[in-house]
Amino acid sequence: MPKLDGTHTAERLKRRLEEMLQGDEVAARDKKSLLTEEQRAAMVAAWTEQQVLRKQKRARNKEEEIALGWKSKREIHIEALTQALHQAQELELAAWHNKMKDAEVRQGHVYFDEMSKQMTAGVDVKTAKTRANNALTRAGLRRLDCELLGTQGLSKRDREVRDLEDAIQQKSESELDDYEREQLELLREHEKAVIENRKRRGG
Repeated sequence: MPKLDGTHTAERLKRRLEEMLQGDEVAARDKKSLLTEEQRAAMVAAWTEQQVLRKQKRARNKEEEIALGWKSKREIHIEALTQALHQAQELELAAWHNKMKDAEVRQGHVYFDEMSKQMTAGVDVKTAKTRANNALTRAGLRRLDCELLGTQGLSKRDREVRDLEDAIQQKSESELDDYEREQLELLREHEKAVIENRKRRGG
C-alpha cells in the first residue's frame, strides 16, 4: 500500500465528507485519522460546548434547537471535516512541490546507484547509462537521456505527479519576461546540442 502524504489528504477527506453528507456511517477512527491533533482537539471542544449549551438552554422542538444553536455530534464532525478539507486543499500544492523535490532526489539516487553497479560489473559507459535510465523508468521517474517513453508502467499517482510537474513548468515559463525566455531557449538549444553530440560519439 502506498505511503499516504499531503497529496492524498484532501481526496480522502472529500470522500469521507461525501459519505457523511449522504447519511452513511463513517467509523470514528477513519475520521480521526484524517485530522491533525489540533483539528481533533477543536472537534472535541466543539462537542463539549454543545453539551454545556444543552444543559443551559432547553429546547422543546427542532426550531428551538436551531435557534439556540444546538448541533448534533454528526453535524460537529461534518463541520470539522469540512474545515479540514479546506485546509488540506490549501496545503496540497505545497505537498505536491515537496513530493516533486523528493522525486528528484530519488531520481539521482536510482540513476547513479545503477550506473555505479553497472560500471563495477565492467559494463561500458553507454550501456551503463541506458540501464540506469531504464532503472528510472521502472521506478516511475523521468529519464535523464530525455527519451520520452510515455507513462507506461507508471501508477496513477506517478502520472499525476508528472502531469502536475509539466503544468507547473508551463505556468512558470508563461510568467517569464522576454530576457528570461530568451535565456531559457538558449539553454534548451545548448542541452539539445549536447545530447546530439553524445549520440554521435556513442556516449
